[in-house]
Amino acid sequence: SRGINAEYGDPTWRRDMAEAASCPNVHCKISGLVTEIDAGHTADTFRRHVDTVLELFGPGRCMVGSDWPVLELAGATYQSVLDLHRELVAHLSETEQEGVLGGNAAAFYRLA
Repeated sequence: SRGINAEYGDPTWRRDMAEAASCPNVHCKISGLVTEIDAGHTADTFRRHVDTVLELFGPGRCMVGSDWPVLELAGATYQSVLDLHRELVAHLSETEQEGVLGGNAAAFYRLA
């Protein structure tokens, strides 16, 4: 398998993510944020978890997923989820942001 799916509500989530991150060939796709939580969320709702995976995997092994079209079932739009992801990685360098927001996925899936 080329991916891993972890539930961040699980109390063992950080430990399991750290174990996965210890394998240099494992990457982390940050997705499913708005589809897994009630409406009324903000970037701060997800910040601790996103910061954790960025810390554990490093920005070079993280990528975002839009969850389109499923995100529409949660009342979100592609643009609102993209804006959410941009806010969550705004503290990274421009190069790291570009990677997490698309470049890393293009490289991982061999599209670039």
